[in-house]
Amino acid sequence: MENEKAVVIFSGGQDSMTCLAWALKKFKEVETITFNYNQRHKIEIQCAKKFCIDNNIKHFVYDIDVLKWNKNALTDGDIDVKETDTVPTTFVPYRNAHFLLIASTYAKSIGANHLITGVCQTDFSGYFDCRNVFIKSFEKMINEADDYKLKIHTPLMWLNKCETVKLMQSLKKIEWYAYTHTCYEGNRPACGKCPACKLRLKGFDEAKIKDPIEYEHNN
Repeated sequence: MENEKAVVIFSGGQDSMTCLAWALKKFKEVETITFNYNQRHKIEIQCAKKFCIDNNIKHFVYDIDVLKWNKNALTDGDIDVKETDTVPTTFVPYRNAHFLLIASTYAKSIGANHLITGVCQTDFSGYFDCRNVFIKSFEKMINEADDYKLKIHTPLMWLNKCETVKLMQSLKKIEWYAYTHTCYEGNRPACGKCPACKLRLKGFDEAKIKDPIEYEHNN
């Protein structure tokens, strides 16, 4: 695989940064694509841009307007970010389907046969399009739609956040996390209280590794 080209769906968050580090070890040529869907934590796009500029990695930002059609806390600032007994308010319907379709189209346009995404079933939390069955189904569909073969890689699929941190440590790129943004509120320093911050902090705590970003609250 070392001589093949890959595209990483790169949000600017912890998981996608881990996937980028993983891909750079596996593939000779790696490009990244980031999606602007009017997310409340749009600062993650700035983080992705800065990292790619500082590390000379080709980076493309694509605007998606339709994800706001279905009301959710990530595209509507009037909806509170909170966990529920069913689907969290931060679930964006069909988000990964849009990401994968556009990224697949981009991958073909540059001659890349590998696509990497940071979805994870272990921390499922009601995000239906992070499940392995969805990814496998999408990969089958996209390969049925064309004679161009694409492999979708999900290196974090069966890892929890602690194991993800340890994977990054094994790749010797923990310091890259300083560029990342996870907080749903879009705060810098991160709020430390939203579900995304809590999950991230729990992973670093269990891994016994210091998170290089700053938090307003770290309880």
